[in-house]
Amino acid sequence: MSAFDSIIRFLQEGGPFIYVIAAVLVTGLAITIERYLVLSSSLKANRIAMRNLHPSLKAGDIERIKQQVAQSDAQVSQVLQAGINRMAEVKRREDLEYAMEETVMEYMFRLEKRTPMLATLANIATLLGLLGTIMGLIAAFSAVANADPAEKANLLSSSISVAMNTTAFGLITAIPLIFFHTNLQNKTAEIEDMLEMAGIKLLNGLSYKKQNSDA
Repeated sequence: MSAFDSIIRFLQEGGPFIYVIAAVLVTGLAITIERYLVLSSSLKANRIAMRNLHPSLKAGDIERIKQQVAQSDAQVSQVLQAGINRMAEVKRREDLEYAMEETVMEYMFRLEKRTPMLATLANIATLLGLLGTIMGLIAAFSAVANADPAEKANLLSSSISVAMNTTAFGLITAIPLIFFHTNLQNKTAEIEDMLEMAGIKLLNGLSYKKQNSDA
């Protein structure tokens, strides 16, 4: 029997809950792929932007930073652009920081979109697996209640084996989804740290430049 035939048999023997769990798995994989592509692209763009901006941020060279952020679509550049735009209106460090924090929050809302659903889907898959097993066991015990005593043991063991398929498939679905959720969270956290670091570097660079000019 081929692996494909084994999978088909496993799904067929698991009962209706197997198909619901399969739908949960497909949905989770679709979300994972979409989020992975978005976050990987964003992370790569921000790393390149940070590497290019680092010398200018360290020196507090506003004119050079303006030129660089105008040529980049990375979130890091947009956060710095928000701070630079606010510089024309206010001078306090706190006001610049608030402007950049607001932009960071806006981007984080987009980056974190749909990722929490993976944890929810993992929990749903586990619970559906348990529910499917319980319903299968109820059906199994009901079926053997009126069966011939000599066949009860074999019939019951066979029915329990089939009922346990839903729990197994629920866990098979939940474990990867939890792993994917953690991986995506780590990518999101890395981007968030990068955005906050860019804002801090800009503020520190401006302070360094001001101290040198005052001296």
